[in-house]
Amino acid sequence: MKVTEYDIPGLRLIEPKRFGDARGWFAEVWQDSRSREAGIRETFVQDNLARSAKGVLRGLHAQEPHAQGKLVQVFSGAVFDVAVDLRVGSPTFGRSQGVVLDGGDTGLQFYVPPGFLHGYYVLSESALFGYKTTDIYSPASEFAVRWDDPTIAIDWPLDGAPVLSDKDRAAPLLADVPEARMSRYRP
Repeated sequence: MKVTEYDIPGLRLIEPKRFGDARGWFAEVWQDSRSREAGIRETFVQDNLARSAKGVLRGLHAQEPHAQGKLVQVFSGAVFDVAVDLRVGSPTFGRSQGVVLDGGDTGLQFYVPPGFLHGYYVLSESALFGYKTTDIYSPASEFAVRWDDPTIAIDWPLDGAPVLSDKDRAAPLLADVPEARMSRYRP
């Protein structure tokens, strides 16, 4: 397994080993001990799966309390996946990192620790997107920040206007989110 770390502490791009021949390939997409070796110390408690059409933008979402770390991957199609550091006191607070994930031959996974906003934009005709979480979904704890917040300035690779949920369309700017809704940075 190959692990790439970013300038924003905690984010990791993971490329599981694939074993292939003329029949196709096989990969272990998650194993606890390898995850820990890669620096992912949290325990996963829930798996989620979503299918979305081209142009759908989901996010930017977080939970506090019950902040969720997420190990995300795409099983078919392609997405532009984004994490934004929302940990109060972090030296990289408000910075984002985007990666392209697809269901092709690399099997790339993106680890987003607890305390980050997360979202993605579908690049292909459709995408099957899966992720493991470190805490259960808590609707009362969930909140959103506008996907196009100018202070975050994510360079989304848009192909026209994104398709948004009503909740995401009405999300506030980061400056309007009370600090109490955010996680604390723990180096």
